[in-house]
Amino acid sequence: MEPDEPIDQGQVTRLLERAQGGDPTAEEELLPLVYKELRSLARAIFSGQKVGHTLQPTAIVHEAYLKLVGNMSAMEGRRQFFIVAGKAMRQIITDHARRRDAAKRGGGQGKVTFHPDLIPANGGTIDLVALDDSLQRFASISERGAQVVELRLFSGFTVEETAEIMGISTRVVDREWSLGRAWLQTELAE
Repeated sequence: MEPDEPIDQGQVTRLLERAQGGDPTAEEELLPLVYKELRSLARAIFSGQKVGHTLQPTAIVHEAYLKLVGNMSAMEGRRQFFIVAGKAMRQIITDHARRRDAAKRGGGQGKVTFHPDLIPANGGTIDLVALDDSLQRFASISERGAQVVELRLFSGFTVEETAEIMGISTRVVDREWSLGRAWLQTELAE
């Protein structure tokens, strides 16, 4: 596979199925493929970041990769993989922000700028700890909506990709994304 060649989603599904079936070589084949996808997701999260940001995409990829290693055989297909990968990225970014806030009096340093097409209309900068807290509250109301937000915001997937991963229509994704963005805008404005 060439460095910029898109990942074959069917190949991910087949390898996850083989890993779930107990094939020890499947995870070995899957990890380099997944690593490339994680790098792509991390680059999408950090597009527009200032140079020198303390948390770099490579660090997120390495941490997410370590969280996913050994768990591939328990995943029930591509949908679950991407949901777990999105959650891993979110946890890594949020944990980093929490550590920075704890290290600096007054906090407020755990901010990141997401790709402008993916962020609620607030200028692009979000307090990650507040975002994580708000997203957790939203998940208690709409788990599917929270998954859509995670896949769009933290994994950088398009509406179409999110619909395919979740097995729902693009119309449902659009609705959940709109509701999720409205929820987050309201929560983060307070």
